[in-house]
Amino acid sequence: MDTDSRAAGALLARARTLHLQTGNLLNWGRLQKKCPSTHSEELRDCIQKTLNEWSSQISPDLVREFPDVLECTVSHAVEKINPDEREEMKVSAKLFIVGSNSSSSTRNAVDMACSVLGVAQLDSVIIASPPIEDGVNLSLEHLQPYWEELENLVQSKKIVAIGTSDLDKTQLEQLYQWAQVKPNSNQVNLASCCVMPPDLTAFAKQFDIQLLTHNDPKELLSEASFQEALQESIPDIQAHEWVPLWLLRYSVIVKSRGIIKSKGYILQAKRRGS
Repeated sequence: MDTDSRAAGALLARARTLHLQTGNLLNWGRLQKKCPSTHSEELRDCIQKTLNEWSSQISPDLVREFPDVLECTVSHAVEKINPDEREEMKVSAKLFIVGSNSSSSTRNAVDMACSVLGVAQLDSVIIASPPIEDGVNLSLEHLQPYWEELENLVQSKKIVAIGTSDLDKTQLEQLYQWAQVKPNSNQVNLASCCVMPPDLTAFAKQFDIQLLTHNDPKELLSEASFQEALQESIPDIQAHEWVPLWLLRYSVIVKSRGIIKSKGYILQAKRRGS
């Protein structure tokens, strides 16, 4: 493991970008030893085990190449959707913007998800509220650049439907009135409100917006938690140099039966100053 860690550390010391993908978590087998209690715990576990598995499979050729972009994955868990079965599947994703203020992260994440799953289009993408400074209320201006990129992806047929997360009635109404492509869903965290707010319910019903529930924490992945996972998996690295830009969680569900066929995470991180 020490040799693996040194090779991984050497590659990360030269690379500028890290793409980490877990593959289908249902295919992990021996890697999935315990049932995590929270989404944050599951994610951290996935990041560490993906890094460990990737480190153990680094080839001498890769070390000699020192690529700018590192593709870090659990190779045996990668599973593309069979084109013959595509119509029977619903491919959904939730996008979390972490350390990026660039709306291009939205397109990068969707393009990578399509590539990983072997599809031309995602059926649904929900964007979590982008990070804002403490004490600042989320406004339409915070959402607009990311929503405009989602609209472009709908218009170019990379996504069918787009939705939001944790918007109250006023925020959702402002977005709906401004947007060219209207949100078709809004996730509500019932841990924070127990029941659906009546004004939000009424507005959603009036404009045919589906209200969904979720139990994601406010910050699923922070810069600090990513760096801790990186440092624990690969000690021979300056983990503080790496910043996660975005995280995408996907699921593939068999429409007729409601069974999850595939689920996983994809994330992109960059080295500071690169």
